[in-house]
Amino acid sequence: MKPLRIWFACVLGVTISTLLGWSNAMFMALFPVFVLVSLNRWNTGLFVQLILGIFWVSVQVSLIIGFLQPYPVLMLIAVGIMLLFKCFAMHHKPIYVFGYVGLLIGSILLNFGSYQAFDLENFIVGIWIATLMTLPICGLAFYCFPDPIEEGPIMSIQGQDKEPKAILEQTALGWLVAMVAFVIFQVANLNDSLSAQASILVILAPMTLVGSLMAAKIRIIGTLAGCMAAMAIQFVLYDMFDNPILYLVSYAIAAGIFCRWLAKDPVWAGIGFSAISALTIPLTTNMVPGQQDAFFAILYRASSILVAVIATSMMIWLGYKLLKSMPWLFSLPRQEKG
Repeated sequence: MKPLRIWFACVLGVTISTLLGWSNAMFMALFPVFVLVSLNRWNTGLFVQLILGIFWVSVQVSLIIGFLQPYPVLMLIAVGIMLLFKCFAMHHKPIYVFGYVGLLIGSILLNFGSYQAFDLENFIVGIWIATLMTLPICGLAFYCFPDPIEEGPIMSIQGQDKEPKAILEQTALGWLVAMVAFVIFQVANLNDSLSAQASILVILAPMTLVGSLMAAKIRIIGTLAGCMAAMAIQFVLYDMFDNPILYLVSYAIAAGIFCRWLAKDPVWAGIGFSAISALTIPLTTNMVPGQQDAFFAILYRASSILVAVIATSMMIWLGYKLLKSMPWLFSLPRQEKG
């Protein structure tokens, strides 16, 4: 039933936002998918983490940009402190989602908020609506497609408690790469590179060199699959793309394939989530029926993600080597045995 739950929630989110003309269709689809991939049974705590994490980081970013944007040094310090706490939270399973969505959404908001022409408040409200809608959408998905009661774990997520030294090393690695990415997106004019920025943080999530390199391969494979599916939908529908029924049916068929992957092992789940993202974002943000297609947006998305993933992998490797060359930085005081 899990693939059906994920598929139902994903398509329902896109359907609601399409019929109501909302501009946050990608979040309406991806937030429920992100939650349902981790959940095997209903868990209120995960939804609380998601809602609080997004609400809190939105407030943080609004305050940082509103008060500190004219002062680059102070803003850099404030962002560094904020991202450090997010990276640290990702190492503890009870608050992993709180830290991860804070790191991902916070970085996206910081990037967009730095451009004067961008309406940050409207974007934040759209994310809040999508976040709040995640609860009823997932609830309806669990109601329509319930699983038999099992004794397995309620949820499976990446965050785990580790040794104190490992936590410090991996937090430092994640924070270092996140800060470099923040500086690059602030200095360069990359206001239309949402997918590339998200890719940096997605492959950063494992917080280890081996895990991040594996996540990079997964991200590339999933993105190529999703972009090919999005392009196929556009070519098949052609000038009938402005028909909402045909559009939603085509999207549902393509999403169904990737949702089956999401219910498999972690590797297939990673490929499936990247594919769903690559399918959803260009078709819901760049496509304007009768006016603009998403062909070049899909090509740009694929190429920008490829460049971002390769560059991030190199940054993670360099950061790993740098931190390993300074073992004294993470040496903990020895406890004397009584």
